[in-house]
Amino acid sequence: MYLALKDLTSLFENSRGVKDNLLFFTVCDHAHTAQPKGLFVSLTKNAGELSEAISNGAIAAIWEEGNEVPSYTPNHFPIFYTPDQAEAIVTILNRYIEKLNGETDEIMEITNFKITNKKLLNKNKETYDIAEMLNEITSKYDAERRE
Repeated sequence: MYLALKDLTSLFENSRGVKDNLLFFTVCDHAHTAQPKGLFVSLTKNAGELSEAISNGAIAAIWEEGNEVPSYTPNHFPIFYTPDQAEAIVTILNRYIEKLNGETDEIMEITNFKITNKKLLNKNKETYDIAEMLNEITSKYDAERRE
């Protein structure tokens, strides 16, 4: 079961762009990484430009409130605004874990979370929680595939 645009719409009050029935195959924190049907979340200043994320497959982004969205961004491109992007990832992961826990299919496709900054993941409690949630998702998925 993939993370859906409607999942994000219910989590973030402030957004722009289309509200179609989009599914995210990938959630990624670096623009230079391939992210088919991706949700781009810039967790660090070195994450890269939104244009590169779009070129690599991003179909939506989590954006820090107060930062101007680049003028090249298509009007229909979904942007969800947040005051804290690391907290946004925690919120998204919590929602996604809830969604997976309610799923009864034995074999299913899941959203791939590509959080590449491993040092950041262990830097503080909030980002450590992200690492633990990612481990929970992948462990559950791996166990289901072995059965």
